[in-house]
Amino acid sequence: MSHDPSESSSESHDILVNRHEQDPSVAIVTLNRPERLNALTPDMGPAYANLLQELDADASVRAIVVTGAGRGFCSGADLSTLGGNRENLQSYVRGQSVETLPVVALTLTTPVVTAINGPCAGIGFVLAVSADARFVHPDATMSSTFARLGLVAEYGISWILPRIIGLPAATDLLLTGRTITGREAAELGLATQSLDPLGAALEWAMQVARESSPASVAMMKQQLLQSQGLSLAETVAASLDAMSEAFEWPDLQEAMRARSEKRPPQFPDLARS
Repeated sequence: MSHDPSESSSESHDILVNRHEQDPSVAIVTLNRPERLNALTPDMGPAYANLLQELDADASVRAIVVTGAGRGFCSGADLSTLGGNRENLQSYVRGQSVETLPVVALTLTTPVVTAINGPCAGIGFVLAVSADARFVHPDATMSSTFARLGLVAEYGISWILPRIIGLPAATDLLLTGRTITGREAAELGLATQSLDPLGAALEWAMQVARESSPASVAMMKQQLLQSQGLSLAETVAASLDAMSEAFEWPDLQEAMRARSEKRPPQFPDLARS
């Protein structure tokens, strides 16, 4: 299923957001600088992170899909807007944190899925792999590019990438800065290949939004993030505590009723802080 992200947009600037027509619980975020392959200006990174957090705070949003307008996903940082000035370049890092960068997607309670429709590089690569799931066109290109620009593994990518594709493959992509196609990304386990990545991402998002408990999804995202730094014994102990908490939720009873009545579950919205 395809969808035109330019339709029903709530705003018309560098980042658009709208709700899916068939399932309003799915929010669609579109990077909207197609003439620059959606390269990010210094202001767009924090704006994107802030938008994700606003959507995450909205109980009516159960999944977020991110894509790019035109033929690109995100070609990286738009350095042309800075005139090559070193002081201006520092604006990309000054005062930044997890909360102001695309990696904030990993910390949200709401699942985020990216639809990689074209060139994806640099901070665009970070944005893509910071999602919970990725769908990529087989002919789309992906690259960290940092090594070939005399830069470093930026925005926490050295933590994220090995956890998706393993240390050897992550080392290869980071140290060479080479470009891979969507086909190779799929072979590496970095993304799921699709001739219609936006349609596939929307289908994934709607499945999660309609069939999964928001409370379960939020807890699992937290577990996935925290377990990376825990031992097996610590992870088991934490999961037992989480299980005890989940047994008090109304979601399990609703799931059992739905199964016996042969209907989709109507899970309650997640209480947002």
